Amino acid sequence: MIIESMMFYNRDEELAALASAFESPGSDMVVVYGRRRVGKTALLKEFCADRSHIYFLAAQEAETRQREKFVEQVAEYFDERVPRIDRWDEAFEYLGEKIRSEAVVVVIDEFPYLVEENASVLSYLQGFVDEQLQETDAMLVLCGSSISTMESEVLGHESPLYGRRTAQLDVQPFSFQQACEVIAYETADAIRSYAITGGTPMYLVLFDYERSLAENVKSEILSPSAVLYNEPEFLLRTELRNPARYMSILEAVALGHTTPNEISGATGIDSGPLSKYLQTLRRLRLLERDIPVTASKKKSRRSRYRVADEFLRFWFRYVEPNRSSIEEAPEIVYDGTITPDLPTHVARTFEDVCLEAVWAGIRQGEIEPYSTAGRWWYREDEIDIVGLAPNDDRILFAECKWTSAPVGEALVEHLRAKASNVRWGSGDRDERFALFSKSGFVDGLEAQLDENWTLCTLTDIEQLLIPTDR
Repeated sequence: MIIESMMFYNRDEELAALASAFESPGSDMVVVYGRRRVGKTALLKEFCADRSHIYFLAAQEAETRQREKFVEQVAEYFDERVPRIDRWDEAFEYLGEKIRSEAVVVVIDEFPYLVEENASVLSYLQGFVDEQLQETDAMLVLCGSSISTMESEVLGHESPLYGRRTAQLDVQPFSFQQACEVIAYETADAIRSYAITGGTPMYLVLFDYERSLAENVKSEILSPSAVLYNEPEFLLRTELRNPARYMSILEAVALGHTTPNEISGATGIDSGPLSKYLQTLRRLRLLERDIPVTASKKKSRRSRYRVADEFLRFWFRYVEPNRSSIEEAPEIVYDGTITPDLPTHVARTFEDVCLEAVWAGIRQGEIEPYSTAGRWWYREDEIDIVGLAPNDDRILFAECKWTSAPVGEALVEHLRAKASNVRWGSGDRDERFALFSKSGFVDGLEAQLDENWTLCTLTDIEQLLIPTDR
């Protein structure tokens, strides 16, 4: 099967890693995995476009038919009649014979579907890698969306394939900076749009950026016939047999119930079973567990949960609780429910964008280096970004304001007061401060502050993150 390249964005590092593996001497076994819709297949199609390749996409169907299709793909590539093959070990042996003298890329996409039908495929593949692939210049790529299967059955210690991979790619959603290659709005609307689609490539390209953001939301999300209207439910049903409780947890977190106690209260799920549900959602990369940046990941009990994807957070905040109303009157839901509350939703995304800008500034030498940065909170106090540089005893405190009014002296004083409550470093630590504001700053504020303060507008964020040649 020859696969053709389509519209493709970013992924330069991933393509370089695949190319480096393929061009190195000898054979390779590469594992590619990541959440559904994140662009793994598009990445592999782009990589294979100008290389000799055999591409096999597994499906949820009987093992016999899966094997027949696989053998058909191999025979088609070598322009041969399809041989009769009755076992997977024979299928891999046939492949091994054919690629002996060919530097070919062999992709098995959605590999977990093969494992689902016959777990012995793993052992047969181990034999193929050990006895035949190693004698070639070919490259085997195993790709899958089921993160649990890929991490346990392919990469795990108990897997027959353990230790045989020569590279692995954990494909992530686009950052805001990467997504801006797709999002063709001005910076403020680009941040709003990213707060709705997140960095999943498929969701990003569904929006028509010549239309307004409101038009895109109404047509691509709030229309019952649109792909994204039922997308989260579809995603959960492909991963979980009974997604109802998981959906209620995601909705609770999206609506602001972020601690285990709050989630338990909102969903009615007792803390014992809840911890298992939370672990599963984290394993599927649908939830993330946050702790204060100054705390120990293993010891801290001050955990909060957040929906790991901006689109899912938007959907569980606005679509799932209002489905009946959307089916009757989507315009009213958009104008009456989403529009007034959207700035609150976007404000959290803005914090992530500002943190991205901090890291970009560090890479570009515009900001002093910090080894780690993230949110901090203790009791009622919370700071959007705290950066730590232990070797230099330096700490950064930053607040991010997605407000319609310019930021003034009140925020400066408030941040100073909260900073004094952060226990970290020595008594005479080097303290730096930054304010990020969508609507800028009141006149004269910068003149009142010393060189330890940095004020960042949307223009400053754009200069750090968004390519000038867009």
